Amino acid sequence: MLAQQLLNGLVTGSTYALFALGFTLVFGVLHVLNLAHGAVFMVGAFAGLYAVTAAELPLPFALLAAMLTGGLVSVAVDWFALRPLRQRGSAEFAAIIASLGVAQILMSAGQAISQTQIMRFPFGSFPVVIYQFWGLRISLLQALILLLSFVLALALLLFLFRTNFGRQLRAVAISERTASLLGIRPDIAYFQTFFISGALAGAAGVIIGLAFNSVHFLMGEPFLLKAFVVIVLGGLGSIGGALVGGLLLGLIQTITVSYLSSSLSDAIIYSLLFGILLLRPSGLFGKLHIETRVVRS
Repeated sequence: MLAQQLLNGLVTGSTYALFALGFTLVFGVLHVLNLAHGAVFMVGAFAGLYAVTAAELPLPFALLAAMLTGGLVSVAVDWFALRPLRQRGSAEFAAIIASLGVAQILMSAGQAISQTQIMRFPFGSFPVVIYQFWGLRISLLQALILLLSFVLALALLLFLFRTNFGRQLRAVAISERTASLLGIRPDIAYFQTFFISGALAGAAGVIIGLAFNSVHFLMGEPFLLKAFVVIVLGGLGSIGGALVGGLLLGLIQTITVSYLSSSLSDAIIYSLLFGILLLRPSGLFGKLHIETRVVRS
């Protein structure tokens, strides 16, 4: 049934969008691809899992623990790996390589802690409830994924464009030197950027760990690849574009698997990436990105 597949595609796309929100935020502010984002996502998933299994916390508190852990780890990535490079005026490519190195360190730690095992949330951590309407089936978890993706994207947009902190962050993204002359502290803006990015990754880790009933040290890598497609499709640095791009990607993937072949799914997705780069390099919402180039002092 086409309507059911479209619904499934929206849920799948929401998981991509939820992951891509923090990824595109860092790119929009620092103009750097943070390749450690997938590893932070993995750390958040493990933090939520152990909060449920070891600390026996209810799932909502485990989600908050995952967001806090992801935020702090993301800030640590910036503080120890990216901030020293910014202070030295190193090229953005150096920051990409540094984030890749940090990702390998975090994944190695995750591998050692989990002993390379695929771990799962205990049965009953989230109630299994199925709703039916108009001939469609949707679980409570799928509904939560859709709702959480929309709420987090909306909250991020409101923070960026309706609060003083958000305006300061956007000012730093445009020009660190000018923002400093206006009395804005760039270090605080970068702290906020990485903490929010990591918190979003932590939330995504728990939600996706529940949705796929799987938490392991390599879980961030496939989503990181999909996030590249999402941010190119939606527009580099665009928060709304990440949400729309994730939903479109999920729809395309689900329809391809359902009506063509699962073996063609990745080929079609990455062909779409090449097509977007050729026809519209700025993406669907390229004009909405936080901004362009950061002028370093």
